[in-house]
Amino acid sequence: MSKDGPATARRVTADWARAYEGFSVWRPLRLLRRIGPVVQGITLDRTTSGDAYFPTAHIHALTREFPVVSLTLGQRLLSPSGVQEAVAFASHADLYIEASARLAEQSRLSLGDAPGVEQIVKELHAFAVAQQERGYPPAVFEMEDSVLVAAAYGDSELLPRGLRLAADLAEEWKVSRLPLSFPGKADWLAGLEEKAGSPSVLNDTIESQIAVHKLGGIHQVQ
Repeated sequence: MSKDGPATARRVTADWARAYEGFSVWRPLRLLRRIGPVVQGITLDRTTSGDAYFPTAHIHALTREFPVVSLTLGQRLLSPSGVQEAVAFASHADLYIEASARLAEQSRLSLGDAPGVEQIVKELHAFAVAQQERGYPPAVFEMEDSVLVAAAYGDSELLPRGLRLAADLAEEWKVSRLPLSFPGKADWLAGLEEKAGSPSVLNDTIESQIAVHKLGGIHQVQ
């Protein structure tokens, strides 16, 4: 490990936790809070050299079995010129307050007052549409998350809206750009509807993921 080792990581994490009081320290350089079937996070993602970090806002849906807490909808801090900006550990004390304020300003989802599940689902929808419009790889997992989160949350309007959007986007997705594990459009949509129709199974998955990732102690938004 670089000279910016465990003690530095703990100190930096504690500073960012003070900047974002609604979040809990989950691990060194990781802050999280739970919003229903989703966790919202701030990750201080080390650079390749290890002497700096990228402040990154993100979410992770608990409605699928997954080995890590992902950086879905990840947004790294941007400089005024629009490039990703890292904070050097050596300059952290002088820069983190201003950096945390700018990250909050740039984040599509509020890092102050917690966003609602509806806002999170709509942001997943917006991301999936933008990916398609820009010719980027299909947002298969983000669409799955949007549908399953809405189902687990019990939102009777967002769920059918998400399923319709999934069907519309799937018609446009190019097979060559889809994940190798993609089962085909018809089977994917049928499987998604089946999962969305089993909220008790989704809730079991959520509880299992909370246990697997040791999330029981993080702040939970009511």
